[in-house]
Amino acid sequence: MTTPVKRLPRRMPGWAKVVAALVLVLVVFFAGLRLSVLPGLKDLFGTDTHDRSGPALLKSIQDISRYDAASGNFQVVVDLEKDARFLPDAIRGTRTLYVGAGTVDAYVDLGKVGENDVKVNGDRTSATLRLPHAQLGKPSLDPDRSYAVSKQRGLFDRLGDLFSDNPNGEQAVQKLAVRHIGDAAKESELIARAESNTTGMLEGLLRSLGFKEVNVSYGG
Repeated sequence: MTTPVKRLPRRMPGWAKVVAALVLVLVVFFAGLRLSVLPGLKDLFGTDTHDRSGPALLKSIQDISRYDAASGNFQVVVDLEKDARFLPDAIRGTRTLYVGAGTVDAYVDLGKVGENDVKVNGDRTSATLRLPHAQLGKPSLDPDRSYAVSKQRGLFDRLGDLFSDNPNGEQAVQKLAVRHIGDAAKESELIARAESNTTGMLEGLLRSLGFKEVNVSYGG
């Protein structure tokens, strides 16, 4: 009687294991994308948000002597592209189209006005003031009016987002938007408008106090 020969299970080659692992990752990745676009399934696996932040602590108080005389609203479209050498964009690379909206204030620092910068005649009917030139404040990006129009990422970048603490981060385009808004403010008439508004405010204030002649100049 012949004893049946047992067949040993074939071992999967090393390259086949790598391919199988890659296929599994891609299946999970694209399945996640499909869940995010199919209506109803996104709510099924939704998450709850809980704000457990502690109370804000007051660190310091600073006296402000500046007069905010004008504010400019700006909007810029940022097109930021990052490419990898020797790799196509479909594999490695990102391109983000971002609309950044923000404001820049122009102010006159009245705290820098000294005694020699203010001259009043004897009968208090004429006043001459010399003020420092207006300055621009730091650009402030408005998150409620800023948004990403489109994001294009290569395969490696998409996979990297799965293990990143800040997936789809927009910090780079936000910094670029703030820089462009600041440059646009320098080229605008914001400083001139701030000085004109400050002059009008001081003229109205001093005339209400009985001064008939008010001269305001800027320098320094």
